[in-house]
Amino acid sequence: MEDIGNLFHGFAVVVQPYNLVLMVVGIVLGVIVGVLPGLGGANGVAILLPLTFSMSPTSAIIMLSCIYWGALFGGAITSILFNIPGEPWSVATTFDGYPMAQQGKAGEALTAAFTSSFVGALFAVIMITLVAPLVASFALRFGPPEIFSVYFLAFCSFVGLSKEPPFKTVASMMLGFALGAVGLDQMTGQLRLTFGFETLLTGFDFLIAVIGLFGIGEILLTMEEGLSFRGKAAKINLKVVIQTWKELPRYWMLYLRSCVIGCWMGISPAGATPASFMSYGIAKRISKRGFNFGKGEIEGVIAPETAAHAAGTAALLPMISLGVPGSPTAAVLLGGLLIWGLQPGPLLFTEQKDFVWGLIASMYMGNIVGLIVVLTCVPLFAAILRIPFSVIAPIILVLCAIGAYTVHNNTFDVVMMLVFGVVGYFMKKTNYPLAPMVLAIVLGDKAEESFRQSLLASQGGLSVFFSNALVSTIMTLGLIALFWPMIQSGLGRLRAGKKGVRVAE
Repeated sequence: MEDIGNLFHGFAVVVQPYNLVLMVVGIVLGVIVGVLPGLGGANGVAILLPLTFSMSPTSAIIMLSCIYWGALFGGAITSILFNIPGEPWSVATTFDGYPMAQQGKAGEALTAAFTSSFVGALFAVIMITLVAPLVASFALRFGPPEIFSVYFLAFCSFVGLSKEPPFKTVASMMLGFALGAVGLDQMTGQLRLTFGFETLLTGFDFLIAVIGLFGIGEILLTMEEGLSFRGKAAKINLKVVIQTWKELPRYWMLYLRSCVIGCWMGISPAGATPASFMSYGIAKRISKRGFNFGKGEIEGVIAPETAAHAAGTAALLPMISLGVPGSPTAAVLLGGLLIWGLQPGPLLFTEQKDFVWGLIASMYMGNIVGLIVVLTCVPLFAAILRIPFSVIAPIILVLCAIGAYTVHNNTFDVVMMLVFGVVGYFMKKTNYPLAPMVLAIVLGDKAEESFRQSLLASQGGLSVFFSNALVSTIMTLGLIALFWPMIQSGLGRLRAGKKGVRVAE
């Protein structure tokens, strides 16, 4: 009952006129970010994060989270109308969304996509509302060993459960750890990796790195590809919306399955992209009309959009309750909390109730506002793609430079942003993932601090990380996640061996 009361208090915070305006502005900016290929939720939040420095943390997180919801919605517009995935997780939506647009069913496809996005996100928000306080209250019993084990699990999950090659994931993460170690040692006060440069005393600012890696890196890559936008026009009227909504309830089982897949993949660091493909693949295998997938089947739009939004929203659960981000965007939001002087994790639920429950309430309101905005303004957002990218790219670059400069009012940060942009460009060209690097930059120093505190308490004994049932379980899960590809391969060989023995018999 206390949590319900807190949630209603959160709604009272969100419906304040100032926060409602920020919500709408965030949704619109997010949809624009989602519509423009080369940007994305993490990029948009990173680039626009400096705009929130003068706001209260609650208002700032409402705007930033709504940018994220808007980006999730916006990716479907380009996928369906232009066959250009605005986001990585929108690739699966193009398989059936674009054929539907070519058949003159763009309105139906967009309505189904937006409604499915809303349902997936709503399911995940309800789960966060119910589960996050329980996880947070449980996590309050964590000491340094338990906190390190949670970070260890997050790092190992990115290595073992990611679809990226493990070597590239580890290399990206190690680079992030190295960058996170620059500056003053938090425990001894000694300088590390500054090489005599006074500007590096405070280390590499997380926000500068993110703006460069995501914003500049993506723009450089997109400029090289020289995108030209051509697509179908679309209008959504009330008749189309109502007709589509009448048809959607019969796919309730598909919605439920996609929501569960999305939430599971969101809480784990797999993310929205694998969730969308997995949901699409399972839907194609199970559906009676699976043979028509890829030719303009509405189920092929519902499945990936529902799963992607459920995963994108569920990724915020470990960030809120444990202080461990489940996605690149959650990592950027986590960095924002640190900048505003908030310590992510279970203590937020006791020390910053207005903030946490305002954020959860904004998830409900943001999805409702987002659905209304995208349903009414699709032609306007689609028209953005008629603007030459040669005009859009410099505008984004200027916004990135302004954002980097305003962090410390220092031109050195702008230079470092460009350096990180070049690094991000080459990492993308060589298919090195950025998410593990961002995770390491954000959490590396905190994981190191917990690790060293644990060793000091145990006088250097590593057995402290297996000293009780809780920390032993989390560390074991981390090791299983780390070696999961090898375990999976071993199980596959074992099954193949058993089949061979049966055939021989």
